[in-house]
Amino acid sequence: MVASFQGHSGGQSADMTCEISKIDVWTYRVPIENPVITSFGAMHSRPAVFLRLEDRDGCFGWGEIFANWPAAGAEHRARLLIEDVSDLVLGYPLEHSAALRTHLTERTHIRALQCGEWGPFAHVISGLDIAIHDLFARRSGLPLARYLMPGAAMSVPTYASGIHIRDADKMIEGSREHGYAAFKVKVGFNLESDSRAVIELCKSLGQSERLFADANQGWYADEAITFLRALDGAPLGWLEEPLPADAPIADWHRTAEVSQIPLAGGENIAGSAEFTAAITSGIFGVIQPDVAKWGGLSGCREVAIRTMGQGRLYCPHFLGGGIGLAASAAVLASVGGGGLLEVDANPNPLREAFGLWNEGESRGHLLLRDKPGLGILKLPEQLKKYETLYATTASI
Repeated sequence: MVASFQGHSGGQSADMTCEISKIDVWTYRVPIENPVITSFGAMHSRPAVFLRLEDRDGCFGWGEIFANWPAAGAEHRARLLIEDVSDLVLGYPLEHSAALRTHLTERTHIRALQCGEWGPFAHVISGLDIAIHDLFARRSGLPLARYLMPGAAMSVPTYASGIHIRDADKMIEGSREHGYAAFKVKVGFNLESDSRAVIELCKSLGQSERLFADANQGWYADEAITFLRALDGAPLGWLEEPLPADAPIADWHRTAEVSQIPLAGGENIAGSAEFTAAITSGIFGVIQPDVAKWGGLSGCREVAIRTMGQGRLYCPHFLGGGIGLAASAAVLASVGGGGLLEVDANPNPLREAFGLWNEGESRGHLLLRDKPGLGILKLPEQLKKYETLYATTASI
């Protein structure tokens, strides 16, 4: 295996066995004037980690690795891929697209245990799973959604997210102008003012519009219950992560029992058993795994199918770059149902540069590309100025 780094300032069957011969990874950071603020902290730049796999026949696939947290996470995950995981990828024979995640989950267990970095390893494996699915779908000549499920719809409904409650009036109006009819606001800052603002926003909705709220794990059970009771029948579509994902199950049940509003969660759940427990617990009406954070396409699609089988709503979480968003849309399209695709309403060139919407096109739906795989051939040139690291490794 040969590796080099460059730093900068700024489950379907296949018709042949695949062996990965090269891995490339790029990290990007876009400075932003207005931080993206949540109940637990603020993002002062928009990062992304994009990777490319290439097999011995020259076919390739693109993936994205979660990198929003911590602040130094993007470059760390890129190096983790090349220095600690790539030896398990290069040259390993794959007969179907889901095999890589299974292989890597088993083989990295001790490595992750040794350093306690379960999250970063899961993020890297997720990005690789996206990329290998893109490669297999591209090799099959099918759009990714239809590689996952023949006959899948090529359009998914969306909602605008990442809207801080203090800026909600302005950002929701701007989102309406882009064609959105559903919006999610960030709460978890002040119980009294947050609840009052959500009630007023509900009153301002148009007839076909919907509103959701996300507390980003910002409360304990008593606080969440106070917030829910203050809403007093307001037509909120769901309340997302009112408690920490690892809060005692009794606290989750106590919160759910008093809530007339569906509870949502999943972006901070990791593991098939953990998702099964969440789906069957009766706590959540909405399940939201993130393809770049845990499970990739194969894991999240399994969760989506189980979610819908239990009568719950599957709405993929995503707040990153264009590759992960396109992959999230493909999973949602492949399982159908009434779920919505999350689209961050804040400016982000790492998403916009991929041109997932045409100029002036309504963003109330995302039309999937009718091209092999994700339909992405190369990284947009305009992202070069944001590149902070490039690394590559290949089989000798």
